[in-house]
Amino acid sequence: MTATVTTARTTGLDASTPGSSFARHRTGVVLVGALALLILGAFLIGGGTWPGSLTVDLTGPLGNVSDWIIDNRDTHPLFLYFFGHISNAVVLSVRGVYLVLLAAGWAGVTAAAGLIAWRVAGVRLALTAVAAFILCALLGMWVPSMQTLALMVVAVLASVILGAVLGLAAGLSDRVFRSLRPVLDTMQVMPAFAYLLPVVLVFGIGVPAAVLATVIYAAPPMARLTALGLRDADAGVMEAAASLGATGRQRLLTARLPLARKELLLGLNQTIMMALSMAVIASVIGAGGLGDRVYQALASVDVGAALAAGIPIVLLAVVLDRVTAAAGNRIGTAPQAGPAWPGWAVVVAGTVVAAVVARLASKPTWPDAWTVGIAEPVNEAVGWMTDHLYSGVPVIGGTADWAAHFTTWILDPVRDGLQWLPWWAMLLLVAVLAMVIGTWRTTLTAVLAMAAIGVLGVWDPALNTLSQVLAGVAVTLVIGFAVGIAASRSEWVERLLRPVLDVFQTMPQFVYLIPVVALFGVGRAPAVAAAVIYALPAVVRITTQGMNSVDPVVIESSRSLGATGMQQLRKVQLPLARPALLLAVNQGVVLVLAVVVIGGLVGGGALGYDVVFGLAQGDLATGLVAGAAIVCLGLMLDRVTQPTQRRTEKGA
Repeated sequence: MTATVTTARTTGLDASTPGSSFARHRTGVVLVGALALLILGAFLIGGGTWPGSLTVDLTGPLGNVSDWIIDNRDTHPLFLYFFGHISNAVVLSVRGVYLVLLAAGWAGVTAAAGLIAWRVAGVRLALTAVAAFILCALLGMWVPSMQTLALMVVAVLASVILGAVLGLAAGLSDRVFRSLRPVLDTMQVMPAFAYLLPVVLVFGIGVPAAVLATVIYAAPPMARLTALGLRDADAGVMEAAASLGATGRQRLLTARLPLARKELLLGLNQTIMMALSMAVIASVIGAGGLGDRVYQALASVDVGAALAAGIPIVLLAVVLDRVTAAAGNRIGTAPQAGPAWPGWAVVVAGTVVAAVVARLASKPTWPDAWTVGIAEPVNEAVGWMTDHLYSGVPVIGGTADWAAHFTTWILDPVRDGLQWLPWWAMLLLVAVLAMVIGTWRTTLTAVLAMAAIGVLGVWDPALNTLSQVLAGVAVTLVIGFAVGIAASRSEWVERLLRPVLDVFQTMPQFVYLIPVVALFGVGRAPAVAAAVIYALPAVVRITTQGMNSVDPVVIESSRSLGATGMQQLRKVQLPLARPALLLAVNQGVVLVLAVVVIGGLVGGGALGYDVVFGLAQGDLATGLVAGAAIVCLGLMLDRVTQPTQRRTEKGA
């Protein structure tokens, strides 16, 4: 795409050429053509939902596949000598790490966390890590935390290895990079729930399925960033290494990989965060640990128990994010004098001493007398909110009233409007949006993805999910743009928001369901509210960054010409920040979809409910079809909100 832009510029195309004229009037041409097709289609095709004659019933084939797998899981060589060995290796690895953590005890694990954080990032983060692990124990969640941590260690290690291998191949080979890029793009927009179904079909419910789903979900960031780091290596350095006679392997080990260290550590950071998020969601298929506690508590609407398990998840996420981010920030700074091994020797020795001392003191496990139960006080607070805030609040109404009004005035009309549109009109609308913002390739992809939903026979549930996504994205963008613009125009607002956004961006998706259940109960509106809370930090951060990146010289020039603050915002900053704002829209759509699907656990219905139902009832046909439809919906939404580089540059 960049080559196309460069060629257009170097060949001297200007506004007077026919191609440029068409580009300037492209939106009008597309809209006129769409209107003509709409009128023609109304006469030739008529209305109605997706026709049954164009659907493919996969219940029978998928049921047969499911039955064959269940019947042959214990006897077929494919399962005995391939999948069986993978499953056993995963179980043994997770169990081994878990036993090591238990042997180290709370003192050893806490000391290790604090010492590693000290070695990587300093005293302040070390104290934060120690406090986080102690708080996990105080809440009575030490054993579930260690179960989650054991699964995380195995999943992250496998994800890093797989992602690094794929990224290495893509970074060194243009053919592999071109082949792998669309796969990684698709995996990036797939909601986490969609990853659970295929592994359950093969491995069943349990730890192996949870770990492998986590690996599949968390490996793409490592692969993408590894390839990016290797391909963006300084050409001058690579040429110098080649001129000195270095072989390809020597150039890789001595030049490419060292130059890509920042990208590699960023990939590790992203992999860890996505693995933790997925490890929590995978509790639906038997991952155990903290996620299982949250899932069981949400199933019984026990907000106190869910929060008691949710807090350690957030603490683990914050510590892991800070440690890996600090390690990445240290890359490129002045190296410390002397070798690094004495510091790591202190880490190992301190961990061993802490574990031995705790065992000698007969306290290898955290004593029950030292735990603090917060479930009951939280449930009492929830009860108070239910009595005083849930409904009956004078003038403004309660949270239940807000949820009901949002459902009645926004969600229902949007859903009914989408389902009222003829199926071919919906495809035409998708094509118009994709064509206006992208190219014919993105248009074809978006239309085929939407058509695949109809072929799968889940047209109406998909439109129900789409209505929730559209409503959630609208709320997210209104709030996110307003807050992001305010943060860009006020330094103290940005400083105030920074720690809040940092915490919210490290929280796994599952945790966002806890406060909305407490405030709004169950239903579609709470699912949308959780999606808004989850997507808002990314939109705010991208908007703020885009507004701050506008050239100060341009702003100063507009000010010297007498432009007011509002005129500068509307005429200068917003147009120049358009690429960042479009990226914020795209990320908002993808993130809202991810949580709207999980909202099936709290009454969101639609495709999310079908996935949950399929997993809970063992109805893999229903679950797999809904999962495939979610993937298609995510792909379509990504394509109609992600402008190509050429379109972005023209708009800018």
